[in-house]
Amino acid sequence: MSFIALILKNLLRQRARTALTVLGISIGITTVVALGVMVGGLKQTAAQILRAYDADFIVAQKGASDLSFSAVTEEEWQAVAARPDVERAIGALLHISRVGGNPYFVTVGIRPEDLATSPPALREGSLLGAGATEEIMLGDRAASNLNAGIGDTVTIGTRSFRVVGIYHAGNVWEDAGANAPLATVQEIASKPGIVTAVYVKVREGVDPREAAQSIRADEPLLTTVSNVSEYSEVDQGIELMDALNLAISALAVGIGAIGVMNTMVMSVFERTREIGILRAVGWRGSRILRMIVGESLLLCMMATVFGSGLGVLAVRGVMLIPAVQSLLEPQYTLAIFVRALAVAVIVALAGAAYPALRALRLTPMEALRHE
Repeated sequence: MSFIALILKNLLRQRARTALTVLGISIGITTVVALGVMVGGLKQTAAQILRAYDADFIVAQKGASDLSFSAVTEEEWQAVAARPDVERAIGALLHISRVGGNPYFVTVGIRPEDLATSPPALREGSLLGAGATEEIMLGDRAASNLNAGIGDTVTIGTRSFRVVGIYHAGNVWEDAGANAPLATVQEIASKPGIVTAVYVKVREGVDPREAAQSIRADEPLLTTVSNVSEYSEVDQGIELMDALNLAISALAVGIGAIGVMNTMVMSVFERTREIGILRAVGWRGSRILRMIVGESLLLCMMATVFGSGLGVLAVRGVMLIPAVQSLLEPQYTLAIFVRALAVAVIVALAGAAYPALRALRLTPMEALRHE
């Protein structure tokens, strides 16, 4: 019998206990995978928000707890737009409200002339008309969810808009939302003269990083965000999700290690005489150690496969919720599954440490006398 076959046979002696241990570890792996995929999706959405309208970076209110709470005044917007290193500065007001069955529908208030400088790809209809107040452009996903087409009416807050265009921007938050005239969205949101952020495109030959630093220095009430790593300047949500992901991974390691340790301690206790016989016929302590650690690793590898599958299924289940569909697209990256595997290996080694040490301390005579 091969060494691997022996390890597998040892695990199958107590099938119910092995199955329950695998299930317990799998739940932790499921959480690690599902949360990792969702956090990755949120980060991708954040990156897409930063790159809307072909911007190099955005300018927002310094210290805002959430980007949607950011408030940049008309005067601050114009000060940024007037800078010699700025080619264009597009002010946008992000208004989140319930539309249809989606409680997180994002309506972007933008001036029609600004939208024309960096328009999304139209599927049908046209852009917002100059001077329009009651027109709206829907993302193709939003149009599908609302069953709306060109000429139909969409109600946002207390205002009704006529659909003039359907576009595809290639990212979740825009395709599941809409663009409408800035002045009208400001009225709906009760934020006259306010935008959420200013999308800045620097002039040719200007380093965007230097321009961003200069704006920070000249505008003490504003900050700039160029990439996701700087997103905490205007939104604490992603940092909280990262911290939660780390905490759950640590919790999964702790709980999983206890479960594996319990299983392996029982297994070693039940096989004390067998271990004594193996030592008596010439097995070295290192081989006994490899056997116990191998059993623990095999348990955790099975849990990783099962838990990863459950994690993917859990994410697909969550993505059936329309509100979630409008906020993120799942990101199934290799790093997430590598993290799950790393958690499983740590669980296996931590769980096997004490049982392996106990087995190594047994002398053949002590083991053979065990009842």
